[in-house]
Amino acid sequence: MISSRRLAALAVRPGLNPCIASRPCLSGLSQHRNTRHELIRHPSNRAWESTLAVKEDPKSNANVNANAQLEDKDSGHIAVKPNETVLFFDNIFPLGLSSLFWRPFKTDRDVADLLKRFDNSTLGIMDPIRLVKNAIPQDMPIKVTEIVPRLKDGGAYVKVRHEAQMDSGQVEETLAQKLRQKPVKPWFNPFKRIKARLVRGTPWLEDLYRYPSSLLKVEFVPPHPGSSPVELPEETLYGLFRRYGKIADIVPQPFDSKVTPRYANITFPSTRDAIMARNCMHGFIVTEDLGGGKDGTKFRMSYEKRVKSNSIWNWLSSHPRIVIPVVAALIAGISVVIFDPIREFFVKLHIQHSLRFTDSRIYQWFKAQTGNFSFGIKKGEQEGLKTVWKHRSDLIDQLRNWLDGSSDTFIVVTGPKGSGKAEMVMDQGLAGRKNVLKIDCKPIVEARGETGTIRRLATAVGYRPVFSWANSLSSMVDLAVQSTTGVKANFSETLESQLNKILHVTGAALKDVALSDRSRKDKDAALSEDAYLEAHPEQRPVVVIDNFMHKGEEKTIIYDKIAEWAASVVQNNAAHVIFLTRDTSFSKSLSKALPDRVFRTLSLGDLEPDIAKNYVLGRIDDHERADDKKHEKHEKHEDKDEEKKVTRPKRSLKGLDDCISTLGGRLTDLEFFARRLKTGSDPKETLEEIIDESATDIVKMFLLGKTGDTDRKWSTQQAWVLVKALAENPTLRYHQVLLQPTFSSSTSPSAKDGEAALEGLSGAELISIDFHRGRPQAIKAGKPLHQAAFMMLAKDQVLRAKMDLSVLSEVAKVEAKSLEAVEKELVLLGELPRQTGETSGRISYLLKKLDDSQQKIVELEKEMGLLKKTLKQEY
Repeated sequence: MISSRRLAALAVRPGLNPCIASRPCLSGLSQHRNTRHELIRHPSNRAWESTLAVKEDPKSNANVNANAQLEDKDSGHIAVKPNETVLFFDNIFPLGLSSLFWRPFKTDRDVADLLKRFDNSTLGIMDPIRLVKNAIPQDMPIKVTEIVPRLKDGGAYVKVRHEAQMDSGQVEETLAQKLRQKPVKPWFNPFKRIKARLVRGTPWLEDLYRYPSSLLKVEFVPPHPGSSPVELPEETLYGLFRRYGKIADIVPQPFDSKVTPRYANITFPSTRDAIMARNCMHGFIVTEDLGGGKDGTKFRMSYEKRVKSNSIWNWLSSHPRIVIPVVAALIAGISVVIFDPIREFFVKLHIQHSLRFTDSRIYQWFKAQTGNFSFGIKKGEQEGLKTVWKHRSDLIDQLRNWLDGSSDTFIVVTGPKGSGKAEMVMDQGLAGRKNVLKIDCKPIVEARGETGTIRRLATAVGYRPVFSWANSLSSMVDLAVQSTTGVKANFSETLESQLNKILHVTGAALKDVALSDRSRKDKDAALSEDAYLEAHPEQRPVVVIDNFMHKGEEKTIIYDKIAEWAASVVQNNAAHVIFLTRDTSFSKSLSKALPDRVFRTLSLGDLEPDIAKNYVLGRIDDHERADDKKHEKHEKHEDKDEEKKVTRPKRSLKGLDDCISTLGGRLTDLEFFARRLKTGSDPKETLEEIIDESATDIVKMFLLGKTGDTDRKWSTQQAWVLVKALAENPTLRYHQVLLQPTFSSSTSPSAKDGEAALEGLSGAELISIDFHRGRPQAIKAGKPLHQAAFMMLAKDQVLRAKMDLSVLSEVAKVEAKSLEAVEKELVLLGELPRQTGETSGRISYLLKKLDDSQQKIVELEKEMGLLKKTLKQEY
């Protein structure tokens, strides 16, 4: 294999004379073979320009031409003197050699200047100059005066001088005959011989980036300005160009084409033949005798790029309706084959907690040695819940029994927010289980956009890698393809399809985890996978879906997809599924997934007063023990003087029972209350502060309407009606509330549906709705603390006057609209041509209704006047 550097050295040896010192000269007659010649270089130092200045030997009659050079280099043409002929030698250089120097060099001259560095005498038979010398027989009566290389064309122009009685045609014929008898083959192309032809036209020595091809474009141009050329027929072109090689086709210019000058395309099977024809016939003038017209016709020739027909690509590009969906399917298939096994592997690690440090043996050993070694988990907090877990031991045992037994239905744990559902299930019911997967619906539903939803669901199940950003990019590609081709490419996937993909991979991982402990030595080794999982329910992983139906009717597609997936997992015995929800209408969504199953339900409520009191006292004791440990450590490092000892504040628990009954049994409220008490605060004062804070939050979130939540389904008037009514009566009839004007005829665009408003307020935890046999029955405060906050708000005269005024104003607007409708109907009845007995009843009804509405408006205005007076007088 010859390197490019050596190939470049072989291509051209600039500044060389065809006659090399100590070797016979190529130029001159045969009788001058033993004549010595000298090599003279010109100061211009241009490639191949200073060819040979042949100095005559004193004993010879050779002429001296010390200034032989091309006369018109800048014009790109070769000047020819009398008795001189230009020949083109083909197959001297490899084709495409100059493309190696396309970037750093602009002309053949620059290439030759570079190749001077490779000028040495070791090339031997591979020297291109030697190829030219060998191609010209020494017995021919010609003398080489100049050589001009054409790297792009793989050949060279050779100017020779001959005797006056010998014409150019004889030189061409004699040289061609000699080369046929004794062919000369280059080292780089041993199967093709060197050819030489007479240059009949005027060659153009251009250095443009135009490379040879087998297709020639022959333009018919006038030889002189003002003359008119003739378009030559195919027969004439064939006769002129056939000598340079076999012609594949001659395509004349279409007769209706307006392109000028007129042209014809000539195709040669061999690129070397096209190169020879172009270099020999460019600038050739076809005389009148040859059919060139009165003024003659000149050839202007150029290479044309052949358009290769690619039937496969043409078919693909012309059928986008078929190709684009197929490509999309292939991409999806490849991504499934490559990434799905990786994603399933990571989901398994997430289910088995293999990457969780707290489950490692090292952590467990340190924890056993130290006794209090933990990260973010306070031992006191776990011990403080023992009272609660003891109270709910029956529920915990029931949950464990369901998990150990075979089950093909859901386990649903319900309870208000803060009742300890997640803590009871995760810390007590699933304590000691290895394979647990928890999916929290709250961050998934609250994510912004489809990209965020996909990313958070993938994070919850350990699905990685996930390219959530690629969906947006694919959507833009889909839009671009659809706008250009009219066909949707389906590169992007819908939210539903991507959720299905993530959940499908998770389901497969759950089944593999359930079968991971299976061994061939087991007695049930002969059972199928489904039969084994059904016989060993304790081997199934547990899936805990927390905050199910977190936002009720919002983003139901997520809840539906999770419920459908959970149903398939349960029915295939791949895992146990536990739903944690505070929404009492959970059965609507779950029944769609498992319509023929009865769910196993555990309901958690508020703690009983005694249990709640014990919990608070236990939490206080936990804090005291923690403080004692801190004090002991402090005393070990400090002096034991009485002045430096830290004294614990005395705690007064007087009135704790009354506070617990008012506060209720919600775990979050009890925890907050216990933290306040550990600082030494009085229980009653602490309770008043908590109630005051809760009342302030209710005013900000529900009554002043400054939450910025544009999607809420209730109005501030509806919230106040409930707050005021519940302050007077802890339990309200559901339908009695719906019949009130504020709910039945609300003027707020977002709160026209009374039942939707109550559901929204229940979801926001302002109220809670009790059900009886599936229907809503009663309305209560969202939690016991809210009941006390409602009573505090009802005692605020200014707030009560402000909100009552708003409610009465809305009711007055409703009566005014009713009054306006009655008046319009009375006007319509009054325009009848005659009053009949049939209309008298309707008129009487409308008049009575008109009077009632007017009386109500008068009473409402009186009440509103009093309320306005209160607002003017009170702060």
